[in-house]
Amino acid sequence: MNKKDLAITDGNLETFFITCDEEGERLDKILSNRFKEVGSRSYFQYLIDEGKVLLNGQPVKKRIKPNDGDEVEIEYILSPELKVSAENIPLNIIYEDEHLLVVNKAAGMVVHPACGNWSGTFVNALLFYLQNSNSDFCDSIRPGIVHRLDKDTSGLILAAKNLQVQNKLINLFIERKVHKEYLAICVGNSGYGTIHAPLGRHPVHRKKMAVLETGGREAITHHKTLSSDAKLCLVNLVIATGRTHQIRVHMRHHGTPVLGDEIYGVPTANAKYGAIRQMLHAHKLKFIHPITEKECQFEAEVPEDMAHFIRHMRG
Repeated sequence: MNKKDLAITDGNLETFFITCDEEGERLDKILSNRFKEVGSRSYFQYLIDEGKVLLNGQPVKKRIKPNDGDEVEIEYILSPELKVSAENIPLNIIYEDEHLLVVNKAAGMVVHPACGNWSGTFVNALLFYLQNSNSDFCDSIRPGIVHRLDKDTSGLILAAKNLQVQNKLINLFIERKVHKEYLAICVGNSGYGTIHAPLGRHPVHRKKMAVLETGGREAITHHKTLSSDAKLCLVNLVIATGRTHQIRVHMRHHGTPVLGDEIYGVPTANAKYGAIRQMLHAHKLKFIHPITEKECQFEAEVPEDMAHFIRHMRG
């Protein structure tokens, strides 16, 4: 197996295992050899010095020489030499006031810069949009960001305009005071109910998250089929927790995977229906405004690729 096949990228995180041919090499050299497209050896030395590289879950020094099978986790951050550039990328703004804005993110847009996506992201677009306002953010890697959506998930994303509001919104998410609803096209018929199953890294296939029998982090997903034909269903999903890939993993675990999902879906169904991205859309957001204390509720219509399947199901 090619050593690159053992890597998993999730936002700003990368996890992989040391191979036998890498054993005995310094960690910083291994990283620079593996990920030439990300940065130089000095960049990886910077990440190690900042405690952003873990070996078997522990921070280490750059001169350490790992063993075959050791697990390495990298968190990519901007070094002093790297900057996030403001880019004139149109945003579909659903709501805006002096404190925050709500955007309907298109499928295919990465939220924050990371390996292979230092430009063209929601952050780059947000920096440009906020540059003429009284924002606290200038070149932050996560200006105003309080939650995330996967690259190929469309729908509502909330962003703050200043640090005070950002911190207040983050606390709302931590305290589970933000109501989030999604719509998904799934294979089969999910019915209705609650999936309460902890999530963590798959013990064998490290490219995936998985439901774990022991350990893992609490994850709760409420699901309800809104319409269905014999093969596909439109599902309303409410998540009480916000774990990585939560909906996609839970629906796979439930036996009704999200259509178009390359990681957790059914390849034959994806090919049959021509679904080239996961049919998952962040449909509604509801929360108490952190400054005005008024209830806010927003809704974004599903994009055309999902609407096509909904029309087909409903005849």
